[in-house]
Amino acid sequence: MEGVSGIVLAGGQGRRMGGVDKGLQQLRGRPMVAWVLERLAPQVDEIIVNANQNLETYARFGHRVVPDGIGGFAGPLAGLHAGLAAVARPLAVTVPCDSPFLPADLVSRLVGALAENDLAVAKTGAQPHPVFSLVRRSVRGHLERFLASGGRKIDAWYATLRVVEVPFDDEAEAFRNINTVEELKSA
Repeated sequence: MEGVSGIVLAGGQGRRMGGVDKGLQQLRGRPMVAWVLERLAPQVDEIIVNANQNLETYARFGHRVVPDGIGGFAGPLAGLHAGLAAVARPLAVTVPCDSPFLPADLVSRLVGALAENDLAVAKTGAQPHPVFSLVRRSVRGHLERFLASGGRKIDAWYATLRVVEVPFDDEAEAFRNINTVEELKSA
């Protein structure tokens, strides 16, 4: 099997949580990103954290931290772009910093479904989860052109690629992300 890098997307502004850095918010006594890293680390060969604030704090978790190359908090595609520039493996899986319950078999199932496609994305029911994806590092140039043309919507970029959706209906709760203070308290 080809090697897989992990990219943790922690570059957002956390607007729905009052402008805080979501990955660093405490969940059961630990920052949310610590839970994500713990779940992801056994599944990948290396981890890159994409962050645009609190870079030193994220670096304390022991992984390389890379900010977006595109200014203005341009969203998850900017984080993927920065991550793909930094990874050492031909495949990269992305996960958000605010989904501490991600599946322990996420990478193996996405890799198993990728085949000749550019990207494999997790889905539950009819709902794809675009920030839980496995992508070939070789699509970086294509992504760079999409971003340079002003594209920001992840679904619009996916529509230009060969994508396979991978069902995770048996683990639907694993994709729960925490966007608000209320969701954090209930978790």
